[in-house]
Amino acid sequence: MSKVFHRQLDSPLPTAVGGDGPYIIDGNGKRYLDASCGAAVSCLGHSNQFVVDAIKHQLDAIPFAHTGFFTSEPAEELAEFLINQAPDNLKHVYFVSGGSEANETALKLARQYWVECGRPQKKFFISRQQSYHGNTLGALAVGDSVKRRRIYEPLLMNVHNIAPCYAYRHQQVDETEYEYGQRVANELETKILEVGSENIIGFIAEPVVGATLGCVPAVEGYFKRIREICDTHQILLILDEIMCGMGRTGSLFTCEQEHISGDIVTIAKGLGAGYQPIGAMLAADFIYAAVKHGSGDFEHGHTYLGHASACAGALAVQKFIQREGLLAKVRDKSAYLKQLLHSIFSTHPNVGDIRGRGFFMALELVQDKASKQTFNPALKLNASIKAHAMKHGLLCYVGGGTADGINGDHVMLAPAFICEDKHIEEAVEKLHLAVNDALAQVH
Repeated sequence: MSKVFHRQLDSPLPTAVGGDGPYIIDGNGKRYLDASCGAAVSCLGHSNQFVVDAIKHQLDAIPFAHTGFFTSEPAEELAEFLINQAPDNLKHVYFVSGGSEANETALKLARQYWVECGRPQKKFFISRQQSYHGNTLGALAVGDSVKRRRIYEPLLMNVHNIAPCYAYRHQQVDETEYEYGQRVANELETKILEVGSENIIGFIAEPVVGATLGCVPAVEGYFKRIREICDTHQILLILDEIMCGMGRTGSLFTCEQEHISGDIVTIAKGLGAGYQPIGAMLAADFIYAAVKHGSGDFEHGHTYLGHASACAGALAVQKFIQREGLLAKVRDKSAYLKQLLHSIFSTHPNVGDIRGRGFFMALELVQDKASKQTFNPALKLNASIKAHAMKHGLLCYVGGGTADGINGDHVMLAPAFICEDKHIEEAVEKLHLAVNDALAQVH
């Protein structure tokens, strides 16, 4: 009987004992193609010796020194690397241990910025429905993941929501994609005028929505309009790139593909590729300067922020990606992934949409393609797909509540950047088997 408090208390798990590139090996010797990198984390696979050696080297030097007393060479070098690659307005990096911490940090810095500017009445955030920004209470509050939030609602701060940019379900028949994007972006301005810009700290959004919607990119022009609205009404734009960033969509920072930047950008997952727990918040210089020349202290902190061995591992991950040209490989191979998904699933009667960007692709499952009717959530179709995929030796990331927070199912593929054509083919073939096996049980 396991003494570990697992995520699911009634589902025994296989034990991972080894890694071989994009594969995980369990205690029985079974190999699983990790076609989702866990939760879009393990972008270099599971056995990169370059990264392991960098972590070992740092462990031999000094594993950890509390950042209340010291900085470290890996933290300084990683910050320099990221700022050199980031959009020009981002000048400072705050390292934490994961994505939820990064977004919690972003929310607190955004609030403190306005206090430093003499505008303490700014106390509300605006976010989007069907978003997910993490599981700490602040991050959970600005997210709109119905299942994750439900029992914690009484503990969460009041946040204002607008609709997501989700063209598959919300674009009207008489409007172009661009017109739809402008209409839904303008909901932000309407909400700002309703609440009062003098009361709003900022707007937080994922450039490509991950866990809750399944790899939904915004339509062209949406984020440019969002940026304009934030600037006009003097509210901060926080971009959550925890899942979609760090090369997952083909560029290190996804917001660059939208030709904008956030005032604050958060990253994690692919930053350290799972070799050590790490996340980060990048902030614009004007925000940093307001704190530095105001109170002089950011009223926030965690014990393990800026952890030396975690920073050493992440730095090695990013150097390896750069040295091997893996971002270009993601852009190249993603075309093949998209092609295969369309060739197998575009005529499938229960696949309503195939979407995503780069190595971040998803299928939305529907009971009827014409009406886009969802399956009954009691069937737990997405969980069944995951279970059948594991039987076939495939790991994929699934989600429910896709359509409205309660109804709808999706399945995501987020393969390692090192994957070759044969791995992409294996992933799509096994996903096809898993989808059909799961559907056979519900029909």
